[in-house]
Amino acid sequence: MTVLRTSLRNFFAHKGRMALSAVAVLLSVAFVCGTLVFTDTMNTTFDKLFNATASDVTVSAKGASDTGETTSRTGKPPVLPASVVDAVRGTKGVAEAEGTVFSTSVTVVDHDLDKLSPSSGAPTIVGNWNGNDARTMKIVSGTAPKGPDQVMVDADTVDKHHLKLGDEIGVITAVGTHHARVSGVAAFTVTNPGAAVFYLDTRTAQQILVGRTGVYTGVNVTAAPGVGDDRLKQNVTAALGAGYQVQTAKEVADANRKELGGFLDVMKYAMLGFAGIAFLVGIFLIVNTFSMLVAQRTREIGLMRAIGSSRKQVNRSVLVEALLLGVVGSALGVGAGVGIAVGLMKLMGAMGMHLSTADLTVAWTTPALGLLLGVVVTVLAAYLPARRAGKISPMAALREAGAPADARAGAVRALIGLVLSGAGGWSLRLAATADQAKDGSAWLGLGVVLTLVGLIAVGPLLAAGLVRVLGALLLRVFGPVGRMAERNALRNPRRTGATGAALMIGLALVACLSVVGSSMVASATDELDRSVGADFIVQAGDGAKPLTPAMVKAIRDTPGLTNVSRLKEVPAELTLPDGGVHKQSLYATDPAYPKDVRRTTLSGRQSDVYGRDAMSVGSDFAGKYGVKVGDTLKVAFEDGRAARLRVVAVTSDDTAIDKGKMYTAITTAGRYIPADRMPLDLGVLAGNGGDEQQVYAALRKAVAADPSVSVMDRADYKKDLREQIGQLLNMVYGLLALAIVVAVLGVVNTLALSVVERTREIGLMRALGLSRRQLRRMIRLESVVIALFGALLGLGLGMGWGATAQKLLALEGMKVLDVPWPTITGVFVGSAFVGLLAALVPAFRAARMNVLNAIATD
Repeated sequence: MTVLRTSLRNFFAHKGRMALSAVAVLLSVAFVCGTLVFTDTMNTTFDKLFNATASDVTVSAKGASDTGETTSRTGKPPVLPASVVDAVRGTKGVAEAEGTVFSTSVTVVDHDLDKLSPSSGAPTIVGNWNGNDARTMKIVSGTAPKGPDQVMVDADTVDKHHLKLGDEIGVITAVGTHHARVSGVAAFTVTNPGAAVFYLDTRTAQQILVGRTGVYTGVNVTAAPGVGDDRLKQNVTAALGAGYQVQTAKEVADANRKELGGFLDVMKYAMLGFAGIAFLVGIFLIVNTFSMLVAQRTREIGLMRAIGSSRKQVNRSVLVEALLLGVVGSALGVGAGVGIAVGLMKLMGAMGMHLSTADLTVAWTTPALGLLLGVVVTVLAAYLPARRAGKISPMAALREAGAPADARAGAVRALIGLVLSGAGGWSLRLAATADQAKDGSAWLGLGVVLTLVGLIAVGPLLAAGLVRVLGALLLRVFGPVGRMAERNALRNPRRTGATGAALMIGLALVACLSVVGSSMVASATDELDRSVGADFIVQAGDGAKPLTPAMVKAIRDTPGLTNVSRLKEVPAELTLPDGGVHKQSLYATDPAYPKDVRRTTLSGRQSDVYGRDAMSVGSDFAGKYGVKVGDTLKVAFEDGRAARLRVVAVTSDDTAIDKGKMYTAITTAGRYIPADRMPLDLGVLAGNGGDEQQVYAALRKAVAADPSVSVMDRADYKKDLREQIGQLLNMVYGLLALAIVVAVLGVVNTLALSVVERTREIGLMRALGLSRRQLRRMIRLESVVIALFGALLGLGLGMGWGATAQKLLALEGMKVLDVPWPTITGVFVGSAFVGLLAALVPAFRAARMNVLNAIATD
């Protein structure tokens, strides 16, 4: 009880000094809990949706996915005949069977040709209005569609795009473009995570999505009373045979959860990774806080030891303070985490993904994990200062001599740091010289960990040298005030090293990702200039969605184009020379394609691919399976017949564009794949034969009817690439901001405690004539030099990581190393401002000290 009372007294006596450490714990725990609550809420939302929308048993056409997704390379969904509905309806245990037809391979536009698709990445769904949908949606305005000129729209899409009854919309599919007017509005009775849904009458949906009537994409089956889903599935499967996919409601829901779970897991673990970085940075803050508090209480600890307190009691007293800090910070962090989750839900709502706070899910494991992490991290961080406090002898403490083993411990720490840094540097060298990306990645990961830990350990030694260099370059111009700031930063190299290390971690990651991102852009643009001969690139969306036949025809009819090269992905199964089987997509192209995308040919001639029954292979495939020019491979096309294709060329895979692709002619694929199963074009490359600006404008006008189709010249493509990588990096920088904020709190806390530690010294300097303005400047300069010290370590380390990562990317074709010096310089200069910001409050408090009281401080 005595230890507890002592700890409580010390904790509340230094509550102001503990506050910033508590904030660091709070932020880290809040980010962890917020991530878990947010992802759990998303799971709950989608689980409700999947359970509500799935019928007891679903029958799908062969080729449909487990989730009921109906997109395909032909742009049309796989279908089953209407007779299947009648067969299912007559099956034992079936109460009702209803045919459905829907597709997500669509683009919907309003009268002004603006897309009505969600901005969140959720699907656009067009289908027939059926009884299963009526269970989860309620018509709130108008009527359901009753003819080809009517369409019903979900209420969220109507509100977002300001639609009203009678407005005309266009549905663009592989079959063509269908125009209809809004006849009704239906609202979800469950949470809609953001999909845009459009309903047509059944006959119209069949015609515009499939191109013919009398077919469906699936059958929704309702079980008769007392019949379980599993039994119903067995009955339906027995009635239909093996040519169809039959699933229970649970199986469909589980498949949807599995597909969604991959995305949610990536997001969750990425965000938890950044929270872990914030925890790591927070450790330095806590270590510094308790180290300085122990140093300031040296005489108090000596008195405690002198009157009978044991080392264990002193140690325990400090750890109990850490426990209190961890509990308070973690408890507040759990509450803040729920607030972060609600904020993320609101943000997703603004982006189009609607998540209801009614579904807010806080599992008991979330606060338990948050409290556990916060408390454990805090106590572990305080262990070394607590152990150091327990080792101080009573007489040394009463003399304020500190721990006698500090110098020896510092030397051992520096030696360990140098060894780890050297080992990490060697690992990075091995990664940079690796022949295989997989092997190099392991060395890179090891090198990152070793160099990071090594520099943290050797930080005090580096601080003694780098701070002097920074002082000579930046602080000496401020005269005596600058020299005092430099000496203050050098007074305790361990403290300066730990404070700078906290900032180093976040900035190292920023620098690494900046180098990698800039190198990827530079490599891709260089490869584009070397390998792409086409003047224009046309694709739908991000290139994953195929172009409709109408769009391809409009492109080919555009005046001023010298050539048009189409690209189709054709899944196939290859029989290798040794008899093995290998699944690999072939890319069917036009004869002009080798001019539009230049691949180095190692043997044979690429132009021979466009002869009869010919193909090319990539060098990696050829080397792995022993394939060479002149070999004949059996190629079984997924949607057609088997062919025997002769290998006429081996192309180099030492490229980032079309790496690993095998080519054949579109005419060759057409001989073995029926026309109605031939994949649509993934993209079109075109050459300019006239005034570039005029042809560019004409090409954009030709595809204007479908806003999902983009036309890019080479400059547009490079700009789009920079923007995509820039957006990704900005998102990562935003997440890393949490760690940098915690590091800034560490600088503030270090300065604040340092000011308290130097109270008498500050009073003496003020008595000798140091003005308040000079005092504030001294503390600001000390803060700036500590921040710049951390920035130098972080940026140098991060650029080393980034350069090594680029060497590995070079094995995948990204061969250009590009250091974004404007970004690196901006971050370095920004670190100085971070130092100034961190010093505002400590400098203000120091300047307000009463001189006489400060001198009298014991």
